[in-house]
Amino acid sequence: MSFLNNLNENQMKAVMSTARYLRIIAGAGSGKTRVLIARIAHLIFDLGIHPGSILAITFTNKAANEMKERLNHMLASNASGVHISTIHSLCVMILRQDATAIDLPRNFTVLDQDDQKSIIKEAYKEIGLDRQKYSIPSMLDYIGNNKGAEITVERAFILAGSHYGEQEKAKVYAYYVSRQKALFALDFDDLLLETVRMFGLNPDILRKWQRRFNFIHVDEFQDIDRVQYKLIKQLAGKENQVYVVGDPDQTIYTWRGADVNIILDFEKDYTPSETIVLNQNYRSTQHILNGANSLIQNNQYRVKKDLFTEIRSDEKVTHCAFTSEDHEANWIAAKLNEYKQQGKNFKDMAILYRSNYLSRSLEKAFLDHQIPYVIYGGTRFYDRAEIKDMLSYLRMLTHGDDLAFMRVINQPKRGIGSKTLDKLRDDAKANKRTMYEEMKESTAFSGKVLNTFERFAQLIEGCKASLKEKPLLEILERMANDSGLRKMYEEAHEMDRMENIKELINDVITFQNQYPEATLDEYLQMVSLYGDKTDLTTGDYVQLMTIHAAKGLEFDTVYVIGLSDGIFPNERAMSEGRRGLEEERRLAYVAYTRAKRKLYLTEVSGYSFVLMKNRTRSRFIDEIDHKHLDHVGVNYNFDQPKELNLKVKTKEPSPFADAMDKRKALPYKKGEIVYHNVFGEGLIIKIDGGLAEIAFEFPHGLKKIMLATPAISKTKREVS
Repeated sequence: MSFLNNLNENQMKAVMSTARYLRIIAGAGSGKTRVLIARIAHLIFDLGIHPGSILAITFTNKAANEMKERLNHMLASNASGVHISTIHSLCVMILRQDATAIDLPRNFTVLDQDDQKSIIKEAYKEIGLDRQKYSIPSMLDYIGNNKGAEITVERAFILAGSHYGEQEKAKVYAYYVSRQKALFALDFDDLLLETVRMFGLNPDILRKWQRRFNFIHVDEFQDIDRVQYKLIKQLAGKENQVYVVGDPDQTIYTWRGADVNIILDFEKDYTPSETIVLNQNYRSTQHILNGANSLIQNNQYRVKKDLFTEIRSDEKVTHCAFTSEDHEANWIAAKLNEYKQQGKNFKDMAILYRSNYLSRSLEKAFLDHQIPYVIYGGTRFYDRAEIKDMLSYLRMLTHGDDLAFMRVINQPKRGIGSKTLDKLRDDAKANKRTMYEEMKESTAFSGKVLNTFERFAQLIEGCKASLKEKPLLEILERMANDSGLRKMYEEAHEMDRMENIKELINDVITFQNQYPEATLDEYLQMVSLYGDKTDLTTGDYVQLMTIHAAKGLEFDTVYVIGLSDGIFPNERAMSEGRRGLEEERRLAYVAYTRAKRKLYLTEVSGYSFVLMKNRTRSRFIDEIDHKHLDHVGVNYNFDQPKELNLKVKTKEPSPFADAMDKRKALPYKKGEIVYHNVFGEGLIIKIDGGLAEIAFEFPHGLKKIMLATPAISKTKREVS
């Protein structure tokens, strides 16, 4: 088949393997997504596997959408039914169907990060805590860690003992959990934890989903944590196939719970299993790869592999030493302008650093040299204030929850004071109602406040009444106008905010085109899960970003700056011993392998106020084989030196899809013996149209097979 063309030997093995348990160790730039898509296409097109029994889990919406696009282009309508999503989206789908088994309503709310912060702020106010004492991110980490370790609120108080600070944190935890229950809300941690808990308590529900997904694929397997792994093992059961793709050398999220031992120990957990290493790199030159290889070989916890490439270049990795951050930044700026004058694009160049503070001198130099740049990973589209306002208004139509109410009741300003809102909140709690419900039913308010509440209720109820008869687009536009948001931004000449609201409207149009029957609640659900969606900057610019943000990206020219021990590797990680240092080395490996043609590694000498000592050259330079490095001591100084397009793409004709469509099912019958190229002899248990359930001999078991596939026949064929 054409989708197998141009695969190298190991890629072909990874696609065609018949092993039940398969681990693909995919080095940087080795074409792992292409292999994963070809594997799924092979299952459908060559083996006749029903698309609905195939699951592919990835860890960002961007990656999931890319996989869907590629598979749709390859197989068109035959790809429909394959479930490709993030693990959190998968959990939402499962819980929407079966959450009542654990006393959770199907229309639960998913809390995003801003919602979580709002609850923490409420808790601080209720308990009387100082936000300066406990930062909101640290408190969310505390709550998330407790949940992940299955530490209940009651247990948290016991563990806190007589320690006053820990008692305060436990009180916030208790408030947070109680507000979640009142709101019927789950945060991202809960989505996984509650799904795992439900499967553990309800074997019949677990078995249903195990039967649904017979072929489980997990991308970026090196980044999963223990809870995610438990969920995958539950779905796998004892019969389903498990196909994982990842690279232990790129495990850089242990601070988020990722455990490199999960991918390293895969063969112990799944026996017998097969491991295939993809070690041909299609991105970087050999000098860059050899430099990265020699670096990562210093790690003990890894699967041995050496990347190679057929891309040849005499350009070695360049190591530059500077006398100051300004010296370094101005030299880089001059280099970038030099490249630009040679006809190259700024967007092909990136500056990577370990910590955000390292961008300061670069930004100053780029402004001095008039170099356009962006800080990659800035405020995301759905996180912008005006977008959050509009989405909260829409949530008032579906859930009417307190978080959405508190965000919009005074946006635009309606003159509702904090004392009024405090009374409304207290009365709502006493009467076990939402604040919005209390506002509509209460007789405690009069005069201007009552008039304001009545007008607000008319706005919400009017739009709510239109939900069943008007398209979502009209509801959104009406809300933008009638709420006063559009007028507020226009009068303030906030055109950027207005354009963002227009882009939200475009987002709604796209969503409706893709899912004509979808509801407002489903749209809001999509938004809450779409955490990595960003606006796109137009034009030519240099990208500055942390190395963590650079994961999965590639650039013609890369500068990795701040290479001093204590900065990179990070001092805190160094204090953690071997494991902390190995994580930092993996991070350096990721940074180096982002470069396609040219890699610069820079360091600054002299005293560091961050480290409170003189800098020393990073070991991540010294560990590179000197044969692949040019050392440059730069001794001179300088005096002075969007549009988010979400339109549905028209599908191009696919020869594989056409071929599948033209096949005709042979006249098979229930109870008939058939033969499959891979699964061997089987008995047809059930036929539904062109789809059959066939019981194969051990170890394959029951499979859903499309009868039109050439992989199945009535007579046994010799496999050449």
